[in-house]
Amino acid sequence: MSDQDSSSSASQTEGEVDEGLDGEMESKEEKLRSSPVPSLSSFSSSLRAVIRIKQKYQAMKKRRQEMALALGGAGALTGAPSRTSPKIFTFDGLTPNSLPSLSSSVPQKKKRRRRKRVLFPNRGGRRAPPRQEHSRAQYCLYLLFGIVFVQVYNAIENLDDHVLRYDLEGLEKTLRREVFGQQGAVEGLLCHLKDYLSTYVHNKPLVVSLHGPSGVGKSHLGRLLAGHFRSVVGEALVLQYYVLHHCPQEADALQCGRDLTNLISAIVERAEEEEKIPLFIFDEAEHMHSDILDALWQLVTSKRSNEYLNAIYLFLSNLGHAHITKHVLHNSSSISMGMTASGRHSNLVKELTPILRSTLEKLHPLWAEVDILALGLLEKGHVMECFLDEMAREGFYPDRTNIERLAGEIEYYPAVGGREYSQTGCKQVVAKVNLL
Repeated sequence: MSDQDSSSSASQTEGEVDEGLDGEMESKEEKLRSSPVPSLSSFSSSLRAVIRIKQKYQAMKKRRQEMALALGGAGALTGAPSRTSPKIFTFDGLTPNSLPSLSSSVPQKKKRRRRKRVLFPNRGGRRAPPRQEHSRAQYCLYLLFGIVFVQVYNAIENLDDHVLRYDLEGLEKTLRREVFGQQGAVEGLLCHLKDYLSTYVHNKPLVVSLHGPSGVGKSHLGRLLAGHFRSVVGEALVLQYYVLHHCPQEADALQCGRDLTNLISAIVERAEEEEKIPLFIFDEAEHMHSDILDALWQLVTSKRSNEYLNAIYLFLSNLGHAHITKHVLHNSSSISMGMTASGRHSNLVKELTPILRSTLEKLHPLWAEVDILALGLLEKGHVMECFLDEMAREGFYPDRTNIERLAGEIEYYPAVGGREYSQTGCKQVVAKVNLL
């Protein structure tokens, strides 16, 4: 059988099959239309029959396409003439495995990554890209870190040097040995001095005001501080100013204020040259006139230069002594017998500081710039210690009986809580010892 006969027979069979299928489908449709009212079961069976016929039709159509492709491939290989009927190409039935020759015959091209072209200037040749230089600001930052570290390290190392320079440990021993009954005030004053003298750079001067009744040791404490600082910083950098001695007349207060300002400025400039901190002690500050207080207030709050910030001002006065006496006498019974002197003083300062500050600020704005320390009343035992120390200085034998007799001649407030407080403190001790 030739190729033409096979193709014609295949086309005839295909036509017959198509006519049979079309006729069968038309007969089914006529039956469905001719049936008066089909039931649900008959409708479902008819639908299944239609679907089955359609599936058969599609299977035969697919088989016919495969036969046509097979015949077309064989004719190409044997040199047979091509078919004149049009070819219909569909993707039905084609899989990658069904055409191995096609996949093997067409080589797949690998995708190559496109290299970036480097453009060079026309005049010069190829050169390596320039190295990125580090910014000089980075080295400056490292240098700044080094300088700050060295400064901080030196500041830490110099803290102890400043404290040793002013011999605050020796000052503490002297005050604890020489000042009686005021250990709490001594600790408060030493705490202020240690914090201030630990460095040479300050944003304001140290201004401390000691307040207490007569005879509790204010002037004695000032003399001890003046003597210690004279041995440390020199005689020229310590000033003890007694108002009743240096400026007794109120009419001269304005000129006294100017002279005091010039004197303090000269001492401050000299201390700045020697890199030391001067000490200014103003005893009997309750007698200071308003012009002198104005001059001191301008110096304390002055921001003119750095040397005025490196100074210590100590005021000694009995301003507010009535509040202190009243507070000590009214609260002695409530104070625990086992409480230490520092504990009693901390309670005294905590309760009296607001009262004293409100009272002093009404007198002059200078008192608003000071750190207030209150000195309490002296007990009978403290007075006896004053007699013992003074008799030892004068060369007398410290007889206990004689000391009690002298202490009994001092006037005291009525006993409160088992304690006797002196009305004059140790003020009469020196006079009584001189009479021996």
